[in-house]
Amino acid sequence: MNDLRSLTRPESVAVIGASKTPGKIGYAVIENIKSSGFKGEIYPINPKEQEIAGYKAYPTVRDVGKPIDVAVLCVPAAAVLPVAEDCGQAGVKHLIVITAGFKEVGKEGRELENKLVETARRYGMRIVGPNCLGVMDTHTPFNATFAKNFALKGNIAFISQSGALCVAILDWSLKRGLGFSQFISIGNKADLNEADFIENAAEDPNTKVICLYLEDVVNGPRFIEAAKKATKKVPVIVLKAGVSAAGAKAASSHTGALAGSNAAYDAAFRHAGVLRASTMTELFDLAIAFTTQPIPKGRKVVIVTNSGGPGIVTSDAVELSGLEMSRFTPETLAELKEKLPPTANIHNPVDVVGDAHHDRYKIALDTVVKDPNVDAVTVLLSPTAVLDIQKAAEVTVEASKANPDKAFVASFIGGAAVEAGVNYLNANGIPTYPFPEPAVATLRGMVRFGELRRALEDGDEWVFTDVDREQVKSIFEKVKKDGRNLLLGPEAASVAEAYKIPAAPSRLATTADEAQKFAEDMGYPVVLKIASPDIMHKTDVGGVKVGLKSAEEVRAAFESIMENSRKAVKDARIYGVEVQKMMPKGDELIIGMVKDPTFGPMIAFGSGGILVNLLKDAAFRLASGITKKEIMEMISETKAYTILKGFRGQEPDDIPALAEAIARVAQLCRDFPEIVELDINPVFAYPKGLSALDVKVKLAM
Repeated sequence: MNDLRSLTRPESVAVIGASKTPGKIGYAVIENIKSSGFKGEIYPINPKEQEIAGYKAYPTVRDVGKPIDVAVLCVPAAAVLPVAEDCGQAGVKHLIVITAGFKEVGKEGRELENKLVETARRYGMRIVGPNCLGVMDTHTPFNATFAKNFALKGNIAFISQSGALCVAILDWSLKRGLGFSQFISIGNKADLNEADFIENAAEDPNTKVICLYLEDVVNGPRFIEAAKKATKKVPVIVLKAGVSAAGAKAASSHTGALAGSNAAYDAAFRHAGVLRASTMTELFDLAIAFTTQPIPKGRKVVIVTNSGGPGIVTSDAVELSGLEMSRFTPETLAELKEKLPPTANIHNPVDVVGDAHHDRYKIALDTVVKDPNVDAVTVLLSPTAVLDIQKAAEVTVEASKANPDKAFVASFIGGAAVEAGVNYLNANGIPTYPFPEPAVATLRGMVRFGELRRALEDGDEWVFTDVDREQVKSIFEKVKKDGRNLLLGPEAASVAEAYKIPAAPSRLATTADEAQKFAEDMGYPVVLKIASPDIMHKTDVGGVKVGLKSAEEVRAAFESIMENSRKAVKDARIYGVEVQKMMPKGDELIIGMVKDPTFGPMIAFGSGGILVNLLKDAAFRLASGITKKEIMEMISETKAYTILKGFRGQEPDDIPALAEAIARVAQLCRDFPEIVELDINPVFAYPKGLSALDVKVKLAM
């Protein structure tokens, strides 16, 4: 397959279905390529014309007789397959299929799309689309779209699954003065998808940030691989639409009920170092900032203002967003005290007060930006009659340029009075906002990306060599041979034992005598539970007895459980009764896994027992590649962490043992892809060690 440089930076392009008639797609595409200033060869393809847009027209692409990097298909859907065949025979490298009428219209369209992909693969061609707006590269320049306008030249690569959104964003960007390096509409993603274009944009020297609008991801592992590689070079920001908990509807476990597609995307983006935007505004606020400002080295923010109210509002926003207010060194405080008037506030936020001229802004900025406890600067301004706003903007830009390692944002609050200053700041690379909160939100996003990028370098996947894969394999084979997809309690406990996941001892008894023997071997007290894949809620049918302290109690409980279960669920498959050692009470937690269809197994951790549905307290990470640092972060994100650390004088629980258990569960799920759901609930955590009480494992049939 060809790399994509010849797609976004081609030397030759054919427009198949090119037209002389205004209003037709084939007319718009060839005019756009021509007017963009494309310097390569342009070949209109139309058997009814001799010349189009000043270029010689050809009956078919095969008649050109010269190398062609890109063919843009503007023909009806029914004509796409024979045209693609012609392109393959002519040696075309890439197809941009503008045409709609494929999988988005139903079964017949899907079949047509599949045949198109088969044709392209036979000839080694790559496909953009179908059903897309097309492709732009402003630095080539190349505009192979039917958009009304060409994007301004800039450093943002924008990749969108929605062509209509592309058109709207393009129109908005022209008014905003926002430039792009690449502007890509990916359409149906029959072949090339978001991962391909992330890779291509990351290699583009003109791209400083990659922005995506996505409704889904085609290949989760490939996306993560491409994004991880890209984020080492440039920030990758995604606005993921179509958020829902649809993935949870089909899940039978507690973990599955807590999860959903949104949790999976959050976990995947975090794992890949991708920054997730929640709105279009946030997406482009961040993109603009990343093109002009450095990534902050830490969370410490200083605020310089000429009014107290905005300073307080901004301070609140900093704290609430998880950033930190910078605390100045004694040297910085001394210099501020010496150079600013007594009425000024020399602590953060630095208030140069309402009678300030631009020189006071300069003193404050030049002083605080040198402080080692400052990672980012927020400049606030309220228009007063004594302040030259233009000069205040100029000293802000000067301070930024003199300190290229510190990120600057500004909020010049007002309307006409601050407009010239705002324009000057924007023109000189200082992201500027009408109010302080979005300025802080942008800094928070930039800091977050820096943390995500650094996290990619922290540690390798946590792997254990002391596990018994063969034992687990044998158990799973037995279960499948028995026609089941749910493991019985003792089977699940044996799986946990094979991977050294601490679990309460459990044995399967088929008679009262066996139950008594197992109980005596384990030591009292014990718990008895019905062992049946057809009885999900065992307590409801009288299938559980707890706190059994003697042989007589065990024998009586065995007979009672068997009788109750047979009466309650007449057709249930009953394998016997599980005898489990009753463990001392501990803090109740859940460790689980649910398999996401896009990204694979997701590990969950949170509050367990009866609290699992009440609190819905769970953090998720992908099992693939999970590191010790990720696991510790996952634990610390939950409400359960407050208890684990030792709440109200209680002794802390064994967090290292808990982290190891989570890592072992993750490895089990990686080693055995047939596990589709796994629940360990509750897990009792103690000051020393832990114990899994109820282990549920579900396999793919």
